[in-house]
Amino acid sequence: SCKLFFSNEPLKIIRAKGQYVYDEKGRQYLDCINNVAHVGHCHPAVVKAAHEQNQLLNTNSRYLHDNLVDYAERLSKTLPEKLCVFYFLNSGSEANDLALRLARQYTKHEDVVVLDHAYHGHLTSLIDISPYKFRNLGGQKEWVHVAPVPDTYRGLYREDHEDSVTAYANEVKNIIEQAHKRDRKIAAFFAESLPSVGGQIIPPAGYFQKVAEHVHKAGGVFIADEIQVGFGRVGKHFWAFQLQGEDFAPDIVTMGKPIGNGHPIACVATTKEVAEAFAATGVEYFNTFGGNPVSCAIGLAVLDVIEKENLQAHATEVGNFLMKLLNEQKMKHSLIGDVRGSGLFIGVDLIKDRAERTPATAEAEYLVTRLKEEYILLSTDGPGRNVLKFKPPMCFSMEDATFVVDTIDKLLT
Repeated sequence: SCKLFFSNEPLKIIRAKGQYVYDEKGRQYLDCINNVAHVGHCHPAVVKAAHEQNQLLNTNSRYLHDNLVDYAERLSKTLPEKLCVFYFLNSGSEANDLALRLARQYTKHEDVVVLDHAYHGHLTSLIDISPYKFRNLGGQKEWVHVAPVPDTYRGLYREDHEDSVTAYANEVKNIIEQAHKRDRKIAAFFAESLPSVGGQIIPPAGYFQKVAEHVHKAGGVFIADEIQVGFGRVGKHFWAFQLQGEDFAPDIVTMGKPIGNGHPIACVATTKEVAEAFAATGVEYFNTFGGNPVSCAIGLAVLDVIEKENLQAHATEVGNFLMKLLNEQKMKHSLIGDVRGSGLFIGVDLIKDRAERTPATAEAEYLVTRLKEEYILLSTDGPGRNVLKFKPPMCFSMEDATFVVDTIDKLLT
């Protein structure tokens, strides 16, 4: 049930370094896919931190250990002040599942509003709130409500709409009102800060504020899934939800993938009020591997590298350069309909027709297959599988950007 990348001629990767991976014949490929190796594959500082802590101690969090506290404290400095309680886990799926439990315990409500095409993880509870998955499985549960993706390129309200922010937020408001008519109560609005599986979407600034207003009024909480997009990837901010504006703070933030650079560690950050309601049940929350000394040493090392190597500023600089090059290609090739992104989170929407914006699915697949033959690994996303998605390790360089775009130009020509 696992589909390989490039299934016709699958790659066997045996080592990696920085933004490159190497197959068993020693051939080097530029990795534009792996957002998990956030600061670069096999970063020496991260490997060293893991090795050194492994030699001393690795045990569960029923004992005191400085790494756990130090890591929580470092994370808290990057987040809005109210997000000051941390739960450590092993994967993004675990984090999102816990976020769901926290929201339901705090609000005493059950229902969840999600964005269309969303994917939040592979646990049963998360398949239920992931339209990307449940549409092909058991269908939509009565406690799940699906709002349109705030996509101003191919969504309901586009770039020519006078106020797409309010229009998309009103869709959520209407969904809540309809739910209330059926005596359903909203526990949470659950969204990726930048919908990735949905097609590398950048929601218009101010949308989250308006949605949060409707959700809070209904007694629900706002959960920001930062699993793919947090930790400086968007460049100008540490968290993708901060692109919405300084006046916005979620009630719960989930993290995973990049925070351990390939090591399984995840985290949920929330407010004291939510955490206290969760603790008040008297049923303890315990996670055998969550917050162990090795995971926290790795987490701290990743934060150190982001800081020391100025990876946030680097993501802004390289991302802007890559967007500029891609936009030049858009002028040249009619197949490129839209280039959108922030930092090193970029989507290139391929279309068959500029007026209709019909997804160029086959062309996108062909391009990705050909790029692999040119030693570049890229993948597609979006409901039409027509969006080229760039989420490379943060050490991705200007030279890499030039190499990729020159090759795309050559192939499209």
